[in-house]
Amino acid sequence: MARVSLKFLASELGLAEGTVSRALNDYPDISEATRTRVKALADQYDYRANHSARRLATGVAEAVAYLMPPNTGSISEPFVAQLLTGLGQSLATRGWDLLVVQSPSAEQEGDAIRRLASSGKVSGVVLSRPYKEDARIKLLQEVGLPFIVHGRAQNYADYAWYDVDSETAFMDAVDHLAMLGHRRIGFIGAPTYYNFAQTRLDGFRKGVMHNGLPADEALIEIGEIGDSGGERAASVLLSSAKQPTAILCATDTQAIGALAAARARNLTPGQDISIIGYDGLDIGRHTNPPLTTMAQPQAYSGRQIGDMLLAIIDGGSPTDFQELRSAELVRRLSDGPLRPTTLETNIFHGGKK
Repeated sequence: MARVSLKFLASELGLAEGTVSRALNDYPDISEATRTRVKALADQYDYRANHSARRLATGVAEAVAYLMPPNTGSISEPFVAQLLTGLGQSLATRGWDLLVVQSPSAEQEGDAIRRLASSGKVSGVVLSRPYKEDARIKLLQEVGLPFIVHGRAQNYADYAWYDVDSETAFMDAVDHLAMLGHRRIGFIGAPTYYNFAQTRLDGFRKGVMHNGLPADEALIEIGEIGDSGGERAASVLLSSAKQPTAILCATDTQAIGALAAARARNLTPGQDISIIGYDGLDIGRHTNPPLTTMAQPQAYSGRQIGDMLLAIIDGGSPTDFQELRSAELVRRLSDGPLRPTTLETNIFHGGKK
């Protein structure tokens, strides 16, 4: 049997090709009765869409672009990989494509956005790890390209976003460590030109204040987001005369580096020192020891972000799509109660054994 075309279906149904295409793709402006008729005939003839023809008929580019976060080394970075998994799952429900875009530098991201807008290759954009003041958001609004932000800039009133309340998460993490008896809690943060990094640092400081702990800026180290940055920052904290007995990290990948720094000093995480990450990445289940983390569901986040963006592309108002979720403490083996250790001895004896 020759392959059935969209034109054939439209002729048999007495409908426009665009109407048939939109019915097959569940667009909200098509009635349920029409959608049922179209899909029944498509199933009868085992119709398979021709993507090029469908795009011409609907005038919609069936693809979404994900802008790789600035300074991200690889698409294999766990944070990116898990997010893309969920985003791809969402788009697959419509047979849409996912285009990953990475600019050579942060300064050239604006050019990439303009090219995407003028090319007609994508119908929407996902932006993650926004800056505090993010010119890319304003540019996306100016060029009229539907978009959603994974995270929020400081001003987040007039665009779509999906975020996790990391400020509260770090307050909760400090509360948890304080209940375990820790008084000197270190913090490894990310560069604070990212808004998420600032909110996590703010949450740490508020947690310290809430629990009446020492507000010692020497316990705070800002490092790069990956494991190497976490290892370097943890090495600084653990080399000081008054080391922390616990360390909170702004990302799981930083925490993985902190685990390595602790082991290099013959400290057993979860016993001699507590280390907690943030993100809930799958890789944390396989570290040595398995990493305690404040988890945000990355794969779910990707699916939700994709669904929200598709709804905006379909005509939804961006400000109707703003969602704030909570992180959850997932305890594994890298945290534990304060106990007499070399670290405590150093604290009380000025670094002398």
